[in-house]
Amino acid sequence: MPTLFFFILAAFAEIIGCFSFWLWLRQNQSPCWLAAGVISLIVFALILALAPASNSAFAGRTYAAYGGIYIACSLLWLWRVEGQIPDRWDFIGAGLCIIAAAIMIFAPRGP
Repeated sequence: MPTLFFFILAAFAEIIGCFSFWLWLRQNQSPCWLAAGVISLIVFALILALAPASNSAFAGRTYAAYGGIYIACSLLWLWRVEGQIPDRWDFIGAGLCIIAAAIMIFAPRGP
C-alpha cells in the first residue's frame, strides 16, 4: 500500500513540524526548534505532494483522505511521545476517520 505509506510518513513529518513550533511557542524552548519545524513542514509538503494517489487526480480528495491517517498518527504521537494514553473515544474517533479515509482512497472512480 504505497499511498498509505506516504500518508503515514507525511503525517509524522507534519506532526514533528507542528510539535517543534509548539515547543518553541508554548514550552519556551530554543528558537532552533523553529528551523527544525520549518524543515519538517517542507518535508511533509513534499511527501504529500508525491503520494501516489492513482485513483484521484484531485489534490483536495487526496488531502481529505490523508486527514484520516493524520488523526490516527496524532493519537499515536500523543501516546508514544507525550505519554498520554488515548481513551476509548479517541480510538473510536480515529477508527471512524480511518474508515472514512479508506473509503476515499479505495473507492472506484470513473474515468
